[in-house]
Amino acid sequence: MVVPVTTPSTDAIRLARAYLSRVAEPYPAALAALVAEVGPVEAAAMVRAGEVSPSVASQTSARRTEERVCEDLELIGKRGGRLLIPEDDEWPRWPFVALGGPAAQRCGGEPLALWVRGPHDLAEATDKAVAVVGSRAASGYGEHVAGEFAYGLAEAGVTVVSGAAYGIDGAAHRGALGAGGLTVAVLACGVDFAYPAGHQGLLGKIAREGLIVSEYAPGVSPARHRFLMRNRLIAALGGGTVVVEAGRRSGAKNTAAITLALGRPLMVVPGPVTSASSVGCHELLRDGQAVSVSSVAEIVESVGRFGDDLATEPAEKDSDLGAPHGEAMRVYEALGKRCGVSDEVVSVESGVPLERVRALLPELELAGLALQGDGGWQKVEVR
Repeated sequence: MVVPVTTPSTDAIRLARAYLSRVAEPYPAALAALVAEVGPVEAAAMVRAGEVSPSVASQTSARRTEERVCEDLELIGKRGGRLLIPEDDEWPRWPFVALGGPAAQRCGGEPLALWVRGPHDLAEATDKAVAVVGSRAASGYGEHVAGEFAYGLAEAGVTVVSGAAYGIDGAAHRGALGAGGLTVAVLACGVDFAYPAGHQGLLGKIAREGLIVSEYAPGVSPARHRFLMRNRLIAALGGGTVVVEAGRRSGAKNTAAITLALGRPLMVVPGPVTSASSVGCHELLRDGQAVSVSSVAEIVESVGRFGDDLATEPAEKDSDLGAPHGEAMRVYEALGKRCGVSDEVVSVESGVPLERVRALLPELELAGLALQGDGGWQKVEVR
């Protein structure tokens, strides 16, 4: 007799992920590995029963008896929100691809679920997005620049991602909203929690006109370690990060480091050499880790995914230099110089979707600009 194979329903998966998102503090690497191995429904059952490995138990044992799934889902529903899971069409798959890379794993991987408030589709909202972050103790100059840049990005159809903090974050959100554009606030607490309290009105407006996102269950209060963990989501949801102002040691510099680990463009706004608020920006420039930007056009150019390079034109060669353009150039620049790399690595490094990378690589090979070997794809230098 053939035993029919049954798969858990989406409702069962959603309930399981809601439970797991509360019992484990992000980012639970061992639990995430278990979910990947047996699925969220079975993983949740194992956690409830305490039948897990010591590494998973260390991440879940303190809260595994907290059965608040129904209350959490009811509360988020009353606040006009929802639980978003990787099985949903709305899940931002492409932005989160980078969180699976070896370097990014040190920052934390893809979330188990996201609690979301707002009327927009998160995947669509972050298809063209830039993170704008900076100091809480921002100067008037910094807040003005952040607001102007966010306004210009929103006018250009680019979503502005930030963390809803005082200073630069708040200015960025307000600038995007002022332009009638989209903004995403990523919180280090439950999405029902107005933090900081002084931004209650701003967060309410974002919930109505943009999106509020968190991997923390409703009612979870903010904490220092949660801010550091949520920074990886800000960096991942943005196609690049602009640091407007940052001290020598700051959360914005943490987001900058994660941006680099994800292989995303890092941009900074230079400030007065006498300003303590710009010391971190100047250090990033001096160390060659970031590029300087002074306009919206320079931000869009640095991120690279917005504009002409989104067109699916074939790889072209300049008649004199044989240099590719647009997406083809980004794929070419992501190729290994001394050893081959896989097409998946090229996709993450270039920011070009994998299927597009796989279409462009043979064209680059025919143009004499790429070579495929046993180790993967390698760049052929143009002389």
